[in-house]
Amino acid sequence: MTQDISDLPDRWPALSLKAWKDTCATLHMWAQIVGKVRLALTPLVNHWWNVPLYVTARGLTTSQMPYGRGAIEIWFDFLDHRLVLETSDGSTKTFPLRPQSVADFYDEFMQMLRSTQINVNIWKMPVEVPNPIPFDEDRAHASYDPEYAQRFWRVLLAVDHVFYKFRANFIGKSSPVHFFWGSFDLAVSRFSGRRAPERPGADVITREAYSHEVSSVGFWPGSGNIQDAAFYSYTVPEPAGFRETRVDPEAAYFDTQLGEFVLMYDAVRTSASPSASLLQFCQSTYEAGANLAKWDCTALERRQSGEETK
Repeated sequence: MTQDISDLPDRWPALSLKAWKDTCATLHMWAQIVGKVRLALTPLVNHWWNVPLYVTARGLTTSQMPYGRGAIEIWFDFLDHRLVLETSDGSTKTFPLRPQSVADFYDEFMQMLRSTQINVNIWKMPVEVPNPIPFDEDRAHASYDPEYAQRFWRVLLAVDHVFYKFRANFIGKSSPVHFFWGSFDLAVSRFSGRRAPERPGADVITREAYSHEVSSVGFWPGSGNIQDAAFYSYTVPEPAGFRETRVDPEAAYFDTQLGEFVLMYDAVRTSASPSASLLQFCQSTYEAGANLAKWDCTALERRQSGEETK
């Protein structure tokens, strides 16, 4: 039996957080610096969809952003390990990704922007991390292991493909597959089409993100009480009985601290078919939430081949 190319071992490399936690923390800050440029240059799109980065054949990109009379794009190249700035007038600037402090990366990045007559002001304080240090003062995070940075991107690439396959069968409102630099996770979301109840005391970011009923699945390298790479899935608002529902594959479980279903990356990576295992997790957790919340799944889901003529 020929192994599916999407399940080849090099597409799902080992990614122990312990092995690259310093690089992960540094790269997280670098991604926030670049991501905040996208936040500054683009108009608000529902649920902050104007903010994330996107997985590419070489790394992560802002996609093109309007600036002046043209456009710019900034991307991390994890094959040649460089940061690239391209403009619609044909200009290209780069600098190497190597061990350096967040403060030095910030200075070099802002100088690169200014050298191309791009003037952007960003808030220098990191978000969604404990004990944040302003970018231009952060000399605590200064690691870059090219092997693990590339492994992380290869995992994102494999996951991105599965998430797009999962997304394809949903014809209701669905997000792109996108990388949130604040929480440092790759995610895709489906929506019922109904507004969600107001969250008392929620800040403006949370109110916008969870304004409508949503089912999300994602991947992140690990943090908090999940100290390794993992997948997550949640439904908001959480319907009664959701956390007690049995989901697939068997290794998945509900984490009461997170309030989400969790499936460890290693359980997927070492399974007979990583792509099939992850797709099972996406589908079964979505169905658990959507069915309990009484989403109109018949209207929201694409019929399988052959059903159209029944």
